[in-house]
Amino acid sequence: MAPNRSNPTDPTTDTGCRWALKPSEGAPGPVDGGWWPRSTDPSTEFPPLIADMAASGMAVLRVTYNLNAWDRSDPEIVVGDAAVRMEGVHATHPQSVTLIGPDGTGTRLLVIPPATPGGAARAALRAATDVDSTASVADILEWNNVSVPDRGVGDASPGAPTEASSPVHRSRTPTRAHKTGDDERWESEGGRSDLR
Repeated sequence: MAPNRSNPTDPTTDTGCRWALKPSEGAPGPVDGGWWPRSTDPSTEFPPLIADMAASGMAVLRVTYNLNAWDRSDPEIVVGDAAVRMEGVHATHPQSVTLIGPDGTGTRLLVIPPATPGGAARAALRAATDVDSTASVADILEWNNVSVPDRGVGDASPGAPTEASSPVHRSRTPTRAHKTGDDERWESEGGRSDLR
């Protein structure tokens, strides 16, 4: 089952998980893709993302996220038949999360703040998934006019690592095309959804 990106342009009516990955042949960089959650509540936002990733052949057993960027979470959540360990830490970039599979391979996603307007969010998702992109999280957000809130997804703690000092995790699982009618509209507005 492919991830549901049924309407990436309207955060108020879209019920699918808004995420995308770089093509498997993409340039290694600080992120493997992007995600645009609707809130900073881990118990609400992570289960659909984890379920979509599992349905795409990328099982997730552990998630690392920045404690300052997200609301409080239980140390473990159950998604389908899997218990997923939630690791809130200060030593990860506040605008990214890493989802780690059974073999220890991580997939690092740029996190677009929930309140970001649709156009800027879609542009940031495209930039994060561009096959040639090696841009940093901060650069992707800045170049696409994405504002980072004082609290919520985006509040860096003092001493938080930058992309240059953080390990880069690459997913070894090839991504699949996730194209819907709404993706076609996205493309007609200048987007790209030909992810593989």
